[in-house]
Amino acid sequence: MSQKEIDRLEIIQRIEGKQISQAEGAKQLGLDVRQTRRLQERYRRYGAAGLISKRRGQPSNNQLSAACKQQAVALIKQHYPDFNPAFAHEKLIEIHQLKLSSESVRQLMIKEGLWKGKKRKKIVIHQTRVRRSCLGEMIQIDGSHHDWFEGRRGSCCLLVFIDDATSKIMHLYFDEEETTEGYFRATEHYLLEHGRPLSCYSDKYGVFRINHAEAVSGTGETQFGRALRELGIELLCANSPQAKGRVERANSTLQNRLVKEMRLKGISDITAANAFLSEFIKDYNKRFAVEPHNTTDAHQKTIPMLIH
Repeated sequence: MSQKEIDRLEIIQRIEGKQISQAEGAKQLGLDVRQTRRLQERYRRYGAAGLISKRRGQPSNNQLSAACKQQAVALIKQHYPDFNPAFAHEKLIEIHQLKLSSESVRQLMIKEGLWKGKKRKKIVIHQTRVRRSCLGEMIQIDGSHHDWFEGRRGSCCLLVFIDDATSKIMHLYFDEEETTEGYFRATEHYLLEHGRPLSCYSDKYGVFRINHAEAVSGTGETQFGRALRELGIELLCANSPQAKGRVERANSTLQNRLVKEMRLKGISDITAANAFLSEFIKDYNKRFAVEPHNTTDAHQKTIPMLIH
């Protein structure tokens, strides 16, 4: 008998011995009085064996059919062999209307050698920076260099704009390299769509900060920094990658998901990729964005100067 069945036996025996009432016993069992009375009848007729589950040793009613398992494995091998289980599960549900749990997909992929269970990493604790309270208060920006098209064309850079309060992707833009001109184009698109954020948070890449120790003249601003200042947008530079962790984590997710979504769509050039990004952003934000502490939108809709 399982421990649960042993506990049930003890309660039934106490009811039979008039030590507790049926109502009190039912409450302890988590059953109603009618169900408890049935258990008593089975106990009187069969003894302790009558309280053992009749389904012991039987397959679960929720067990996946062999046909469903075979179909899932075939689809994963054909279309999603390098997807992680959660991402493969999404595609099986959305595209193939195959109803099974994410854990079932994970177990099937492990069994077929398509996924290896990951060992728990040693946790490194970094001081947590509290999110800004509302949308548009701070936008984390970064360039993500990667083989985005998996060899279908050369590597390029994805410029990423993430809202700090919500983790929403506000804008994505593919360009050949991470340059001042590329950030100007991406920022202009951002301003026209959303308005002016209060601040931007970046690393210390040369587009955002002059890093030449021997520089002895000038204001110390880059062209991009000056343009943001004239727009009334504060530019903040992080001292470490961990400090702008939201955009760093988004980059990792994008390098997994966006690459595979473009493969499935047959996208192999920057123009087609940039046209697809608005659709991808909507789906990403639906899955991963969080609610801000304050529902106010801090973006300023008036734009004193467009970047050219």
